[in-house]
Amino acid sequence: MRPGAAGLYDPTNEHDACGMGAVADLSGEPKHITVLRALEVLDRLEHRGAIGAEPDTGDGAGILLQIPDEYLRAEVPFDLPEPGRYGIGVCFLPRAATLSEEIESLIGRTVEAEGQIVLGWRTVPVDESVPGPTAAEARPAIKQLFIGAGTSHGDDQEAFERKLYVIRRIIEKAVPEE
Repeated sequence: MRPGAAGLYDPTNEHDACGMGAVADLSGEPKHITVLRALEVLDRLEHRGAIGAEPDTGDGAGILLQIPDEYLRAEVPFDLPEPGRYGIGVCFLPRAATLSEEIESLIGRTVEAEGQIVLGWRTVPVDESVPGPTAAEARPAIKQLFIGAGTSHGDDQEAFERKLYVIRRIIEKAVPEE
């Protein structure tokens, strides 16, 4: 039951332009058809968040997947431990090389201080012909940080995932937003 109009509030003004969709395979098995269906849902959401006056600048909406282990093993120039023994952080960094390197160094020190292992970094490929001028001007450098599980967790994957969360929070507090 919605409240009625009162003072400056009028329930007829209630609306939401954002949308979200969910596609899942309850077996937990990674399947290409699940990805295709998720992309179809994303494509059908006319407004996914924030499209400005410039039609080529969208909201950067996407899909969340399990770690594509086989694909990443072929992509990165460093060894990866078995699935479940590493995590990946997506980092949106300044494009200015000096500042980006300082932040990467701080992140690496934080990971090691928390007893985990920096396996390496991967620059995420970007098709620079896609973003409109506004998005292209503001676009960050996007890198993936691969973190290996330290020895203190044994084979406890949940403990490792909790540690990754702690690392993320420490980094978020240490790195200024701008």
